[in-house]
Amino acid sequence: MSILSETDPIASERYGWRVLSVTTLGVMLCFINASTLNVALPRVADDLNASATQASWILLSYMLLTTVLILVFGRLADLFGRKRLYMAGLGTLVLGSAGCGWAQSAEMLLVFRCVQAVGAAAVITNTTALLADAFPVRRLALGLGINATISAAAQSMGPVIGGLIVNSLGWRAIFLLNLPLGLVALAWAWRTLRHVSFSSSERFDSVGAALSMIGMAGLVYAISMGGPNGWSDPHVLAAAAVGVLGMVAFVISQRRNEDPLVDLSLLAESTRSVAYVCVMLISMAHVSTILLVSLFLQAVHGFDAMSAGLAVAPTPIGMMLASPVAGRLIGRHSNFSLCLWGLGFTATGLLMLFLVIGWTEPYAWIAPALLCVGIGNGLFLTPNNSGIIQSVRPARRGIANGMRSALQNTGYVVGTALALSIATAPLSRASQKAAYAGRLSMVSQSEVHAFTSGCRMAIAVLFFLCATAIALLLWTRQRTRATL
Repeated sequence: MSILSETDPIASERYGWRVLSVTTLGVMLCFINASTLNVALPRVADDLNASATQASWILLSYMLLTTVLILVFGRLADLFGRKRLYMAGLGTLVLGSAGCGWAQSAEMLLVFRCVQAVGAAAVITNTTALLADAFPVRRLALGLGINATISAAAQSMGPVIGGLIVNSLGWRAIFLLNLPLGLVALAWAWRTLRHVSFSSSERFDSVGAALSMIGMAGLVYAISMGGPNGWSDPHVLAAAAVGVLGMVAFVISQRRNEDPLVDLSLLAESTRSVAYVCVMLISMAHVSTILLVSLFLQAVHGFDAMSAGLAVAPTPIGMMLASPVAGRLIGRHSNFSLCLWGLGFTATGLLMLFLVIGWTEPYAWIAPALLCVGIGNGLFLTPNNSGIIQSVRPARRGIANGMRSALQNTGYVVGTALALSIATAPLSRASQKAAYAGRLSMVSQSEVHAFTSGCRMAIAVLFFLCATAIALLLWTRQRTRATL
């Protein structure tokens, strides 16, 4: 039974479903907020007269801060209780949304996107752990599968929803609509969730938290600015050095600390460690693909936000179709087989995109490629997440899920930074700004061709990352069999 098991197993299962309804509202708010700007960015950048750097960081700031805080909040949840942190996160997300909706400059929008990110990190960290605590073991895989489906669908549906809202109500409505939805989510969480905490005698690793933030921020800045500024730019090199040194110092501190932020022993088992790496690699491919296709269709082919949002709809459709299937197949087929099929579909979709991007009428071929990417992510995430969370003891589920969420979000932010950096690297400063504003086709055909080549190169890199994940999975399988 779960940590919250009751004498009546039916009542225990009923509580699990109520918790799922709470986390559903939370993850929808977080992940839709993370991806709606993928199609709304040109309208926002044009309205606020944002530079190319500001436009990219309107996206990256949310993902970066969410990523670096997930580990912190995952640890705090284990120490001080999941309900408290979840409620505080929802409240912060609502406040940040209000600020974003009323922002009058790109700088102000960046500040409130960071506030949103703090709240989202607290919510995302707790969702899977709350479910693992609430559901009986026999229903846990189903509950986690539904949660993964909703999270993935919300992440993928964000561009579709964002496009529809922007064209009908304007980009500010993307954030202001979070206010009533967030208040409902807060009230339902307060009424439903029970307070659960574990050992509070352990100390919080503030040094590790600071080092993880410094390291991740340095690496993401270097990756995002390397393409536009050149990889030999002094600021890029300095940021990369800070990032590498910060991450090395972080790992060393975790090995020496008695109460580390990250339990590195979770990586000692090869199957689990590869599961962590693969979720990061496939996440890099997933979000970056949607962003690149949306930006490409707007900048090169003149799509508006709604048309671009609908154009990338095959990805969430594929995920919503595949995720429930993957949940039902858990137990009948190994997690390895399902994850391998998922990575295979994603790699196939990326290869198709690489071949058709730049054609005169590309969308007839882009749509099935995006569908493959969506199916692949849906098949992969549910068994991968279930395998990770079920392989650790209950008191460590918060940090185990925090590590998974952190690596998944690391994939989102690093993939986005890398894809944008590669795609815009061939463009001049003025053309970069025009591309982010969706007006590159008005500049010159030579710049359009340069941007198209940049997009193809970015997709090729994403394909290589997926192929690497497949190779790692096969290597682990072979190594496991050899030890039997």
